[in-house]
Amino acid sequence: MLSIRDAVLTDLNALLSLEKDCFEGDRINRRQFRYLLIRNSARTLVAEDESGLLGYVLLLFSRATSVARLYSIAVAQRARGQGIGRALVAAAENAAWQRKRAYLRLEIRRDNLASQHLFEHSDYRRFGILSDYYADHMAAFRYEKTLSPDFKPELKRVPFYQQTLDFTCGSSSLMMAMQALRPNLELNRTLELRIWRESTTIFMTSGHGGCGPLGLALAAHHRDFGVAVFVNDPGVPLIDSVRSLEKKEVMRLVHEEMLTEVERLGIPMTYGTLSLDKLQQRWDNGAVPLVLISSYRIYQEKFPHWVVITGFDEYFVYVHDPYVDIANGETPLDSIDMPIQRDEFARMVRYGKVGLQAVVLVWATPQMVEHG
Repeated sequence: MLSIRDAVLTDLNALLSLEKDCFEGDRINRRQFRYLLIRNSARTLVAEDESGLLGYVLLLFSRATSVARLYSIAVAQRARGQGIGRALVAAAENAAWQRKRAYLRLEIRRDNLASQHLFEHSDYRRFGILSDYYADHMAAFRYEKTLSPDFKPELKRVPFYQQTLDFTCGSSSLMMAMQALRPNLELNRTLELRIWRESTTIFMTSGHGGCGPLGLALAAHHRDFGVAVFVNDPGVPLIDSVRSLEKKEVMRLVHEEMLTEVERLGIPMTYGTLSLDKLQQRWDNGAVPLVLISSYRIYQEKFPHWVVITGFDEYFVYVHDPYVDIANGETPLDSIDMPIQRDEFARMVRYGKVGLQAVVLVWATPQMVEHG
């Protein structure tokens, strides 16, 4: 009788045999399997009967989002055609749902018609392609399934732009918002760096500075977009993140100059916060919000990070994250329309000891700006 259970370290040899039996290349090796079996952010399920292991499915739970990734699935050649693949897929979906993941995504080789058939008949939709993805340069199709029929977000068409430098999340997020409102706008690295230079007010402990809310607002205004700013602290943003008195003075002077310019131009500036409901109202009225988050809940590293909101539903806030964690095997499609549970997002939009909150709302034209 077939049973499905969590894999344990004593399954290593059998898992490696399955890899050799099922794949000619791009195999998971012993060290990788051992690491994945003990990671809290991964889960491997195996199918077995009296004869031994017949297949496995490996899930990855990365980031503080509601997406799980089906990293690998294999069924022994001698056991194919018996419904084991479908059983493993169903078990993977249950495991993802137990971890409060509402979406399951995966990649399939373009020439793997059997896997494409399996997942398409399990209600997965193809939503992207990755060229030159595998070691032999074969492309991969991207598939996704919504694990609850209740999740039907109305996502605004926001283009995606991947930041090219570690410190340009703010300018990259603003570029995505601007092109969503003005589709003919060309996004490129020159614009990314130009906006970063215009918007930078923040020194971090080391490295380049980052974009502040006033700088991003001014950059959008100078390009004839409507803009409004919400911050919960009237002081200099993130000045406590640096120790150098010289850097603090630079930040203060730049902030004061930008604040004077914001006031001169009449850009709406509110010292307060926006609840998720009010943020969604602004979205419904045509604004595209840039939101400052703490990256710790996603990347376990403490630094401020800008994302752009792409939609809402009853359960989630959806964002484009301009950062792609390539070192951990992610691709741009992992950063597109990331679903984050509303409660988790509310915790994420606070940075540092003072709990800094900052939102920049961007509209198509200055005349469309809402006050308050």
